[in-house]
Amino acid sequence: MLRIGCHLSSAKGYLAMGQEAVKIGANTFQFFTRNPRGAKAKELNLTDIEEYLKYASEHGLAQILAHAPYTLNACAKDPALRQFTCDTMCDDLERLEHIPGAMYNFHPGSHVQQGAEMGIVYISELLNQINRHGYHTLILLETMSGKGTEMGRSFEELSSIIDQVEDSSRIGVCLDTCHVFDGGYDIVNSLDAVLEEFDHTIGLKRLKAIHLNDSKNGLGSHKDRHEKIGQGKIGLQTFVQIVTHPRLRQLPFYLETPNDLDGYQREIALLKEKAKHEEA
Repeated sequence: MLRIGCHLSSAKGYLAMGQEAVKIGANTFQFFTRNPRGAKAKELNLTDIEEYLKYASEHGLAQILAHAPYTLNACAKDPALRQFTCDTMCDDLERLEHIPGAMYNFHPGSHVQQGAEMGIVYISELLNQINRHGYHTLILLETMSGKGTEMGRSFEELSSIIDQVEDSSRIGVCLDTCHVFDGGYDIVNSLDAVLEEFDHTIGLKRLKAIHLNDSKNGLGSHKDRHEKIGQGKIGLQTFVQIVTHPRLRQLPFYLETPNDLDGYQREIALLKEKAKHEEA
């Protein structure tokens, strides 16, 4: 069964997100752990979480994905900013201990003229520091498009980070289709070759989630501008191939396209229909 959802607002709590997901035909969803452009998080509501877990069990919702705020930079030059990132991620992961099976996704950050090698060191050090707390939630590094000094622009960079994590058993990767396409990986014409490269460099066992986003820009543009499914340079047929691919179809998929709830509902229905037809 295709596991697909979209990004939802966490403002009203977990139960409300679960209800919205079911309403639009989703069986999973993604959300920001706190203000994506800030640092403040809502007070933890254990009653809301308990109600959500009951609702999720009854309606088949599974493997939701928490997204860290954009303000974090795991490889910032300033040690105080790196510590802020560590503290924020630890707070998020402490909260996620109440939601078994959830995953946590973050952007690796920008090295800002320090060089990628130093960025790799700082990110892996931060993950080692976090791991010492013994959290159970899977932490996912997101593939990035390579704007400026952005880390995670290549499979090699992500592999180097993971290799330096002392215990990488709870470290995985979230592949963003727009980001990898903009980063130069031709998933339109060479999806199998890209997956082979990922497997050789990182290992497909590390791939735990996929962000489904079309791209406003062309292959290798390094722009990171999401488009609605089928309306960008990647195209609908590639997304059908991705969600039905034998090496990917067991993964959860999350839409981050520029949409409202009605738009997400249409995209979820479209991909479900296409996937069903493809596999028939």
